Amino acid sequence: MGNYNFEEAMRRLEEIVDRLESGELSLEESLALFEEGMKLTQHCSSQLEQARLQVRQLVIGSGGIMGEEPFEAGDSGEENNVTL
Repeated sequence: MGNYNFEEAMRRLEEIVDRLESGELSLEESLALFEEGMKLTQHCSSQLEQARLQVRQLVIGSGGIMGEEPFEAGDSGEENNVTL
């Protein structure tokens, strides 16, 4: 899954859904595509979670002052407020 960016993974998921919905595949082909689709779904979910964490870095600090801090992968997501 490492070779797909988010948009490419979503396009591939759409292709997989279209093929599965066509009903023209064998059981083995359907299972293989389903497995690929599940991996792509996990890949996309992971990327969305990273994006969510980046957005969360923009926080409103005490006293209602908006601040932001740099995102670091693996950050626990705890709110640490930095005043601008």
